[in-house]
Amino acid sequence: MSFDLVVWAMDPAAAPDQVRAANARCAEGVHPQRPADPRVVAFYDALTSSYPDRGPRATAPGSPWASSPLHAAADHIQMRLDENCPDAVLETIERLAAELNLDLLDLQDGTVYPPPVRSGR
Repeated sequence: MSFDLVVWAMDPAAAPDQVRAANARCAEGVHPQRPADPRVVAFYDALTSSYPDRGPRATAPGSPWASSPLHAAADHIQMRLDENCPDAVLETIERLAAELNLDLLDLQDGTVYPPPVRSGR
């Protein structure tokens, strides 16, 4: 069993429903035709420097990925994680999302976790 998380580069005023709507558009194959958001690029680079999503390490035992490479678009990164993914990987994802002001969407239940600085919404 695997589980999916998606980080989204949204406007700071975006509500959780807007994050879920953006994800629904992605699921339909609708992606913005624009340069990649620098926050998404920084997230991907930082995450995959520790947990590669390409090459032999991406599929080796102990890799956190249930599917690789990760789905990367201009405004989001979708991660399908192995059910045995270490907590350290999840903590890294959460930390990077917060540092880069990215929303984190849990596709299992639709919960949107804004970065702590925006958690007042």
